Amino acid sequence: MSEAVVSPVRVGRLSIGALGILALALGTLQSVVEPALPLLQRELGVSPAEGALVGNTLLVTGAVVAPVAGKLGDRYGGKRVLVRLMAVVSAGGLLAGLAPNLPVLLLGQVLQGVMVGALPLSFILVRHHLPAGASQLAIGVVIALFTGGGMVGTLFAGPIAEGLSWHWMFALPTIAIIAMTLVVTRLMPHDPPIRSDSRIDWPGMVLLSGTLLAFMLGLVKVTGSGLPPLAIGGLAVVVAALATGWVVVERRAASPMVDLRMLAKPALWHSCLLTLVITTSFGMVAFLLPQLFAVSADGYGFALSTTDIGLFLLPGAVAGAVGDSLGGIAARRFGLRAVLIVGAVVTAATMIALVSLHTAAWQLALAKVLAAIGAGAGTTALLNRAATAVEAGDTGIATSLLVVTRVIGVAVGSQVAGAILDAGSDAVTGRPAESAFAKGFAMAGLVAALSLSPLVLRSTKKGIQA
Repeated sequence: MSEAVVSPVRVGRLSIGALGILALALGTLQSVVEPALPLLQRELGVSPAEGALVGNTLLVTGAVVAPVAGKLGDRYGGKRVLVRLMAVVSAGGLLAGLAPNLPVLLLGQVLQGVMVGALPLSFILVRHHLPAGASQLAIGVVIALFTGGGMVGTLFAGPIAEGLSWHWMFALPTIAIIAMTLVVTRLMPHDPPIRSDSRIDWPGMVLLSGTLLAFMLGLVKVTGSGLPPLAIGGLAVVVAALATGWVVVERRAASPMVDLRMLAKPALWHSCLLTLVITTSFGMVAFLLPQLFAVSADGYGFALSTTDIGLFLLPGAVAGAVGDSLGGIAARRFGLRAVLIVGAVVTAATMIALVSLHTAAWQLALAKVLAAIGAGAGTTALLNRAATAVEAGDTGIATSLLVVTRVIGVAVGSQVAGAILDAGSDAVTGRPAESAFAKGFAMAGLVAALSLSPLVLRSTKKGIQA
């Protein structure tokens, strides 16, 4: 039977509640690393640049999964794909919970990264099994609970890591994910797949993931212990070859993962470029602040515990959620250019102020709030701009490109910040000098200020309708 003549099976509150709690647990698992990163670096004996890779491996996997999860759900059924992805996430969470060293933890983070696909798959289920009005409400609930899970993880990572061990901050959310997946499997009806003659672009997906992973691993090596020029050149050749192969495959594929013609639209590539600038600056801030909170109070640091770091970062997590929710509204009311200019000015000024004003914990907490609002509002406004600049059928892949760019920017920013701290660390104690943090804040401010360039102002002249 075709989908047009099949009456969808309506679901009750328990099924939607299970999806929401699953999103809450996923958001928690995703966010536990940020406040606990200094502790993980001490426990595992790794440098800041290597520590940044712990969070970035999850982001890179998510960047690869984001563009294809919805397509797989449409092809094979949202419930079927969601359950299988949650099995992978659960394996990654348990592996991270048992990890004895950094390589095993990184492998666990790679597997956990497929959780990014849970949201579009949940939306497929909600839209199929609920009427239009109720589905919009349910989608909002799922998004809100995923965001709330990020706040839960930020708040409770410290008490769990300090009261039990850092292994349990991965294990406990994973147990909740397993339980809720079983509930969803039991209560949620299957949604019929959509028949399609087009094939999944597996070669394109593999080449894109290989390009991103090679780029990130190369960035860690170059910004960490350093590499000889010949090795750096070799890495550049590998990344370029993978990227070129991906472009060739996408141009020849009957049903490409990404229609490269969309990237020629000024509104789309301008949005990608701006998103990269904004998130690179924010990624530096998000990495530097927990590190400074954790540095010994002998001199310039605060020697805060993981629990206290989470408490000081929590207002920033709330502010990020507010910025995400208000970005599109602000762009429609005041214009995209105004949103980007205000965000860039506030972020750049905040970071420049931090170069000299970082002697009180509240100063750092306030800086995270301002940077999170600016980045959240700006990237959401750009996401809306991209969505309105393409045909309706290309909305999913266009917004996925912005999500991928956002992830890459955060990852690049944190790796660069880690490299700055490594370069400014004492050879004996391994503790970064205060000047290294000042340099990192200054660099983050300069990157944010790039959003004020004449090219940016021209590209946003027509606002979100460009």
